Amino acid sequence: MLPMTIENSSTVPPVKKVALIGECMLELSGTAFGAMQQSYGGDTFNTAVYLQRCGGAALQTWYATALGDDALSAALQQRWAADGLQLDLVRTIAGRMPGLYQIEVDAHGERRFSFWRDQSAARAYFDVASTPLEARADSWDAFYFSGISLAILPPAGRERLIALALRLRQRGATVVFDNNYRPRLWADKATARTSFCQAFAAASTLLITADDHQALFEFDSLDAAVADAQALQMPELVIKRGAADTLVRVNSSEGWAIWHSVPTELVLRVVDTTAAGDSFAAAYLSQRLQGRPAAEAAQFGNRLAARVIQHPGAIIPLAAMQDLLPV
Repeated sequence: MLPMTIENSSTVPPVKKVALIGECMLELSGTAFGAMQQSYGGDTFNTAVYLQRCGGAALQTWYATALGDDALSAALQQRWAADGLQLDLVRTIAGRMPGLYQIEVDAHGERRFSFWRDQSAARAYFDVASTPLEARADSWDAFYFSGISLAILPPAGRERLIALALRLRQRGATVVFDNNYRPRLWADKATARTSFCQAFAAASTLLITADDHQALFEFDSLDAAVADAQALQMPELVIKRGAADTLVRVNSSEGWAIWHSVPTELVLRVVDTTAAGDSFAAAYLSQRLQGRPAAEAAQFGNRLAARVIQHPGAIIPLAAMQDLLPV
């Protein structure tokens, strides 16, 4: 008699590979000429760290940027590796340094920024014939960039980034654009609007912060900005409205779509709103890449964002969010 073979019907899904691009800057927080706390952060970098935490063993996260050959750049990479990020997309540019920003937080947890980033290494990421990110474009299951990713680049680099996003979407990757709009990073609104519209067209998933959309396109009211965003044609759309419900729409293969209204979580004491949107994006994307429904993903995003704004700084301690993570 032949030995019986028992097949294990459960299969482990392949690890999803996600690349994000942007800038991680050195951070000084405190009061002018008073005690300052040194840290680091940046919108897509914050998302990368939270994404790696939320995805657990199901996701592997790469961060694409450029740093200098100085001691601070080396120390940053050591910390990024400790955060679980893959660093072989990072370019080292001799003579350049990371950007720097100072952050002041008022009594309501709102932030005021001062930046020193004009000569930062990240601005020169595309100043070569082919970057590590472009060379490995066929590797990524998902790609994430933001309005700030676009803003820090010169025009030629911006064009390369948009072209990469289009290439990835055309081959079926999930391409996520977050509309972070910072007016001081742009020469004028017309340039920013053109770049954002190009990014909208390249993305398969669009994360819209309603007040940023209002500011960039100069709508008279937040409601008008939300209505305009809802009319954008793309497979997946998330509209964040502060404490109001998050709106989520995913188109079906038949072409119809249903809007879901997902409540945010009440936070009685807001300590620091830094990275609220970045952490939401990470939590949302981590769930969507694992096949969970969009409304459920948005609920998880709101839960993590609510936790993040109860702590100072962009990246909260892992222990402060451990109970939200997969076992």
